[in-house]
This record gives sequence, structure tokens and C-alpha cells, in this order.
Amino acid sequence: MFTLGRTGDIHGFDPLVLLLMALLAEAYLGDMGLLFRFVKHPVAVIGGWIDVLDRKLNRENRGQMDRAVRGAIAVTVVVVPCAAIGWAIAWLSLNHTFGWMLELFVVITLMAQRGLYDHVRAVAVGLSNSLEDGRQAVAHIVGRDPQHLDTHGVARAAIESCAENFGDGVVGPVFWYLLFGLPGLLVYKAVNTLDSMIGHRTPRHRAFGLVAARLDDVLNLVPARLAGLYLALAALFVPTARPGRAVAVMLRDAGKHRSVNAGWPEGAMAGALDLALAGPRRYAQGVVKDAWIGDGSARAGVTDIRRALYLYVVACLLNALVVAAVVVVRMGMDG
Repeated sequence: MFTLGRTGDIHGFDPLVLLLMALLAEAYLGDMGLLFRFVKHPVAVIGGWIDVLDRKLNRENRGQMDRAVRGAIAVTVVVVPCAAIGWAIAWLSLNHTFGWMLELFVVITLMAQRGLYDHVRAVAVGLSNSLEDGRQAVAHIVGRDPQHLDTHGVARAAIESCAENFGDGVVGPVFWYLLFGLPGLLVYKAVNTLDSMIGHRTPRHRAFGLVAARLDDVLNLVPARLAGLYLALAALFVPTARPGRAVAVMLRDAGKHRSVNAGWPEGAMAGALDLALAGPRRYAQGVVKDAWIGDGSARAGVTDIRRALYLYVVACLLNALVVAAVVVVRMGMDG
């Protein structure tokens, strides 16, 4: 759908139609790895920027309060330009005939539906060949040490990553784009990248990454809960999945996760598939003795990864249907 100015000139695609187009295109194209061998991915650009700020501002000889303040400055220095760039591209999209192509491309690159599916599926394929292949595949999507994972641990790690990243890689970007357009999406991805790089509870980043971690928590409050809801609804359409248990486990166990948000989609996934997720995990810094989410079996395997992917695909479709419904309502109001 095009929006018309007062003079009747075509100004560009409606942003919500662009979002729906981007979801469909990304589901087919994936992460376009071949293209980004030659040019830097937007998230990689943001990540490089964060790395420079981390090295320049986060010196070990500074006090904790000083590092926390400098961390807040780093967040501002990253987020404000991202908002400005998003606004500039959105303006170009609405005011130049072919400007929408740039916005569409950027939105496609910042979605992770197909990319997440491919990475999780690679774990199932690898694990079906050997434990070592499964460990190598899962190392691309989790932060824990895969060399200490057995077959069930690799499978659980893949399923947990599928659930959690559905929230911040699919639902979150769509949610913030629906609210604030491309500026909202770019700010969300910038904060998400900040959190993944400096939002750790390590001696180096505990103070410096405090603002980034807390801001990421705030921005994911609604998307994480929506992700859990979508997964629970998706269970209605997936054979052997249990929608009632998805809701029950999500409401009961979400608070057990050390993240205020990740427990919601993980709880829905655990309940829907009758699994026990999370629990004690080994990272480079040591063992994290977290509680179990769900009261099903912890002995997950390749079949369970494939069931999780089935649930994930249906949940992605529900997410896209919500966008389509908003587009229809918007067109009705404009008409």
C-alpha cells in the first residue's frame, strides 16, 4: 500500500506493509550470509562501535561508580545515533519514491526468524550425526561451554535458545517497529547488542554494563511475555504439544529463571513439549546452579529439537498474522 500526500504524489510504502514484507522476505532469504561476506551487517557495525567504547571507557583502574557512569555514556552514544539513523531512513522511505527499498532491506537484516531456525536445525542435524557435531553446532547459539554437555544437554541448550531468541530476535523487533517504526527497531537492536556484549555479571562488566542490562530488561518486558503467549497458542496447532501445560508452566516457572524475561518463552516451550529446561549450566566462568523450568523430562533429544522447531514456526506465523491484522485495521481506518 502506498501513502499519498496532499498533492497526490506517491511518498512510499506504509511502514506496516514494509514490516509484513520484511517478515515474509526474511523467512525465505534468511540471514543473507553471502552478502555480508562483502559488507558489514548492521549489527556487526553496532557491535564494533560497542567494542571500541568498551576498550576506551571501561578501564580496570577506574572505580565501580565511574565505570557505571561511563557505561551509561556508552549506551547513550550508541542508542542516540541509532535512533537518528532510523529516523533518517524512515523519512527517506516516506519521502522518496524508492527510499522504501532501503528501509525494507534494513528491516530484513534485523529480523532473525529464518536465521534462528537454521541455527537450531543445524544442532538437530549435527546431533543426529554425533555428539561432537552437535556440540559444534550449538556453540554458535549459546554462551555455555558445549564441551561439557552430553546429548541431552546439547538438545536442551538448542531448545532453550530457540525459545529465548524467539522473544528477542523475532517478537521484540516486530513489537518495537509496530510502536515506533524503524527508529524503535534500531534502538531495540542496539540495546540488545549492548546487553549481549557488555551486560554480563562479570568483574569487568558488572558495573560498566549495568545500564545496558537493565535497559534490555525493560525493552523486553512485553515482548518476552508475548513470545510465551505465542508459543502457548502455537501449541494448539502442533501435534503432541500441550497448550494448557504451556500456559501453566509459563505462569508458574517464569520467575525461576535468572533473567526477568527469558523464563516466559522458555516456560511456555517446556510446558508445551513436556520437558524440563534451564537447570544447572556450565559457562566459561563456572557452573550456574539455576532451577529447572518445567517438570517434564530433562532427557531431550533430536526429536524434541524438531518438535521445538515446529512450535517455533507456528509461533512465527502467529506473530506475522498479528502484523497482518494490524495492517488490515490500519487500511480500514485509512479507507
